Amino acid sequence: MTAQHAFESLADTLAPVAKPAGLYKPCLIVGNQVLISGHLPLQPDSSLITGKVGRDLTAEEGKAAARRAGLASLVTLANELGSLDRIGRVVKLLGMVNAADDFDQHPAVINGCSELYAEVWGADRGVGTRSAVGVASLPAGVAVEIEAVFELS
Repeated sequence: MTAQHAFESLADTLAPVAKPAGLYKPCLIVGNQVLISGHLPLQPDSSLITGKVGRDLTAEEGKAAARRAGLASLVTLANELGSLDRIGRVVKLLGMVNAADDFDQHPAVINGCSELYAEVWGADRGVGTRSAVGVASLPAGVAVEIEAVFELS
């Protein structure tokens, strides 16, 4: 299955296209790379998943939020590129978790996005380098924000 077909199979769970909330580009092509700005966990009904992981949300709920943020990023990529088949591989994923002070399972939360990308591009091309960090707060009080760099094929 191609990346575009894998993406299309997720169509019933996709979020609407989010409009930038500030002065930035959601997606930028530079040479043979595509960079996406931070994406939030947007639900199909346009609501956001909010709260602190480890206090308001469990690690599993945070992981689901990271998948939702990943889905939002796929919508942006597909709109910008026309097809996810233009992506050669995931290069770098940065996941930020709005975490309670004593929460330390950030990598498990960001696996929600990492596993999604692996579903779309495969176990090799869909997995790149990654950082998963905890932060004191995120825009609109969301649980997770992700940004990524991809290589064009």
